This record gives sequence, structure tokens and C-alpha cells, in this order.
Amino acid sequence: MEPSAVLSIRGLSKRYSGRRGVQANDGIDLDVLAGQVVGLLGHNGAGKTTLVNQVVGLVRPDAGSIRLDGIDAVADPDGARRLASIQAQANVPITGLTPRTAIQLVGRIRGGSRREVAARTQGLIETLDIGSWADMPSQKISGGIARLTAFCMTAVVPGRIVVLDEPTNDVDPVRRRLLWDAIRTLADDGAGVLLVTHNVREAERVVDHLVILDQGKVIAADTPAGLAASTRGVLTVELDLVPSLGGGLGWPPGVTGTTRERLRAAGTVPAELAADVVRWAQAQVDAGAVERYALTAASLEDVYVRLVGSDRAPVAADAELAVVA
Repeated sequence: MEPSAVLSIRGLSKRYSGRRGVQANDGIDLDVLAGQVVGLLGHNGAGKTTLVNQVVGLVRPDAGSIRLDGIDAVADPDGARRLASIQAQANVPITGLTPRTAIQLVGRIRGGSRREVAARTQGLIETLDIGSWADMPSQKISGGIARLTAFCMTAVVPGRIVVLDEPTNDVDPVRRRLLWDAIRTLADDGAGVLLVTHNVREAERVVDHLVILDQGKVIAADTPAGLAASTRGVLTVELDLVPSLGGGLGWPPGVTGTTRERLRAAGTVPAELAADVVRWAQAQVDAGAVERYALTAASLEDVYVRLVGSDRAPVAADAELAVVA
């Protein structure tokens, strides 16, 4: 039996009035099935958060339909919200509470029994390795722990649809891996998960389906394998440049889709030209223009950059880190 759609969006449009009249969403179609993680990718301003706010009834669409587990979310936003759990971009203030108390409070509000909520809370705390902060006043915890606490508050009694808006922001690399596993587990336990992120490389390992937004429109939607199919036989070459390199970098023939940001340059190359590029890159190292280089299989991030343009490329994982103290 095929899993049912817990979230179904058709023709969703939203335009914000004002001098510039921003078209935030423009005819979006999207489905999230039970047991599925759908990644919603896009640069800042692509319309991801506007879409999420309409799903949970905070913003009313200009046109289109949203159904949560069969309920019309536009006509009955309160009913739809009861079926949804959301972790917003901004953490919910929990001043005066400990992480454990905040998680348990939300679990009880969402209808869980005291015993079940306590057990689920402890399980999430252990899964994300935040036990050292679980009973600490919230004003003494770091932004990363606050972010993980917000996820636990969303997941302690999850709705039929769980919406996570940039859940890994401020989380250190070790616990970020644990968080991705916990997100995957939510879907494996039966929830539909809509994951809003710009971290393409890390999201790739947990999502079942990807939807890419650009300027409010869906420009691509497929499984990770389907989107990556166009990169078969293509390699990515990455260079760490020396600080003294002032002018442009003269790439060898065959390298395309080149980008440069500060001291990092990258491009793509057909696999059959890999040996030539390695010889060229090593010569650049010997000449003192490049500190190091690497050739790797092209990734979904490369697909994303090709679709939306390098000027709106997602933030790399390492650029997001804020180590939890």
C-alpha cells in the first residue's frame, strides 16, 4: 500500500504588497508523504519561509490550496496546525526554563501523557548528546544547544507533518550529524517531514525527495539520485588559493562552471580530463599560486549552483559552524 500524502500543495501563490511588490511564492506544487523527508532548498529570499508560514496558517495565500492530512489548511488553519509541528528559524524563547522542562511542557501541551513525554524527552536528550545542558537554566546555554532544544520541542510529540526551518543552524559538527539522524528517524517512525535548508551537502544523506525554489518558483523536483544523474561522469575540482594571488585564475581547457569566493575556487570537469587537471593543479602548487587542490565526484550542490547560479549558492557546511560550548 502506497503511503498517503500528509501535505499536499497545489498552485500556491503569495505576493507581498508594497513598493517593490515581492512575489514570494508563484504557483508552487509540492507533496510530502508519510514516512518521507522532503528537502526544500533555496537561497535566502527564494520563498522557503513564506511557504512554511502558509502551511502552518501564519500567512494566508493569495491563491492555491494546502491540505494537511485531508484538512483544508486555508479554510481551517487551526485544525491544520493541530496536525503540524514546526521548528521555526528563530528559536522559541524559553527564558526561566531548562531545556528538559521546555521540551516536556510542549509535549504535554500537544497531548502526551506525563510518563510518555518524560521518556521521549530523555530519549531525545540522549540521542542529541545534550544531557550536560538538559537541566541548566536556558540563559546559560549556547545558541547551538538552544537550537537542539527547539528541535526536541518539535519532535517530542510530532504531528503528522513536521516542518523544520534550518534546524542545523548554530549546531556544532558532531551534534549536527546526530541531528540529521534524528530527522531521518522522525520520518522512519511515520511522520512526513518538510525540511527547509540551504545545506545541500548534508541534507543529501537524509532526504527522499528534493524541491528547489528560485524566485518563488519550483525549478527542479526529484529524488537526490534523479537530480544528480546529470553529474555522472563529471568531477568537481576545488582549489585553496594563496592569499597573494591577485589576478584571475587561468583555468585549463575543459573546466567549466567555475566560481571563486575569497581564497577558494572551484569548477567542474569531465572525468576523462581528470589527469590533465591534476597535472595543471600540481603545477599551480609548484608555482606558489595554489596551496592545495582536490578532485571529487560532482554533488547535488553542484547541481544546485548550476540551476540557481553561483551568486546564490548555498552556504557550505563549514561556514555555518558555531561550536556549542
